[in-house]
Amino acid sequence: MTITQWQTDLVKQGATLEQNAILHFGDTLQELKQTSEGNVLCDLSHLTLLILSGADASNFLQGQVTNDVKLLSEGRAHYTGYCSPKGRLLGLFLAFANQEHLYLQIPSAIAEAITKRLRMYVLRSKVTINDTADHLVKMGLNGPNAEQILAGRFSELPNEDYASTSIAQTTLIKLPTIAGHQRFEIVAPLDQAATLWNALKLVATPVGKPCWDWLEVQSGIPEITLSTQEQFVPQMVNLDLLNAINFKKGCYTGQEIVARTHYLGSVKRRTFLMQVSSDTRPNAGDKVMDANQNEVGQIVRVAPNAAGGFDLLAELRIEAQQAGPVFWNNQLLISKALPYSLGLADSSNT
Repeated sequence: MTITQWQTDLVKQGATLEQNAILHFGDTLQELKQTSEGNVLCDLSHLTLLILSGADASNFLQGQVTNDVKLLSEGRAHYTGYCSPKGRLLGLFLAFANQEHLYLQIPSAIAEAITKRLRMYVLRSKVTINDTADHLVKMGLNGPNAEQILAGRFSELPNEDYASTSIAQTTLIKLPTIAGHQRFEIVAPLDQAATLWNALKLVATPVGKPCWDWLEVQSGIPEITLSTQEQFVPQMVNLDLLNAINFKKGCYTGQEIVARTHYLGSVKRRTFLMQVSSDTRPNAGDKVMDANQNEVGQIVRVAPNAAGGFDLLAELRIEAQQAGPVFWNNQLLISKALPYSLGLADSSNT
């Protein structure tokens, strides 16, 4: 089977495919409702998974990203930022290891440019960086019974957020999610993916990319896209709070700026979870304004919600969020509670 055949099979099952992303299986709003209540299964072809191989892969990556690559093991995954020399984010990876290889997952829209940039710095290091699309498939499972469902198929499951287990070529990663649910990403060999998908869809509803995005937004996980590259120092999008920055590791590109922000306690901007009632979709990079039409931040990530509006992550000046209200396109943004603390007084996102 090829990745094209994989996607063709999903289309035959009712999926709408656009630019390598499954948009829905017929009804996005109904799928979003099911995501908040039941067990759902999502193809993750909209994400690119890179594999780093070679004797120098770990040391090479250690000098490129914000987190400590040495902490990656076959039982651990983590987010890690990729910065410009000015300490601004070019990308955000979900990183894990399996069978002496390192893996980096990133939105497909920026994957080609990021891969090219990483390869520029390989020089004489014994490292190869390749896309895994020709032999691995990524899928996500979420719901109140997700753990039970997978326990029936796998002998060992990760038991805490960002823990991972690997069985031969298949990797399971547990991810944060909404209360009362469990969420897992499954990375499986292409030739085994159809059998696994067909078994899981008997007990979980297939859904499109917007549902996975909604779970990511609820979990406070930012995303760096073409429109937001080089806009944020990692702390602005809460990467320190997501344990995606290690301040004890050695040097990496942009480290001086990131460390200075941390040690001087000068984080004046954070990312907040918000909601807007609108028929028009906000986009990452859109400006957020205060009541006086002063620009106070921008939108980081957006997902539709089951009410017909949108939930989103917005990067804002802390003082502006606390003073409130704030607006997108003259539409009021309503604050919601993040699942982790920002450590701020007088904020709904404490």
